[in-house]
Amino acid sequence: QVQLVESGGGLVQTGGSLRLSCAASGLTFSSYAMGWFRQAPGKEREFVGGISRSGGTSYGDSVKGRYTISRDNAKNTVYLQMNSLKPEDTAVYYCAAALPPRSFIVLVTTREYDYWGQGTQVTVSS
Repeated sequence: QVQLVESGGGLVQTGGSLRLSCAASGLTFSSYAMGWFRQAPGKEREFVGGISRSGGTSYGDSVKGRYTISRDNAKNTVYLQMNSLKPEDTAVYYCAAALPPRSFIVLVTTREYDYWGQGTQVTVSS
């Protein structure tokens, strides 16, 4: 059974940093593309960042230059380093995993992902 468990969310002031982690189990992690999405109240789920099985990355326009996605295949974990946080970054952040063969590229839409975590709340105060 595939499980994705996010951690690292919390309350931070504007300009601060957080690092989210997503621990995966029940899958061959190195074969999967991974992604981070976020959803604020009343808004659709938004692509934040993605990483292919080979390490290629892509980011949503609103976080480029501030967020960095990375993966550690030995730990079955994907990370999201978030710097220069803004109040508009406040949302529930979700980790997602995509099966091969799609996993050779970075995937940016929710429908391309097969498994989802429960989410972790990030709140940025002004």
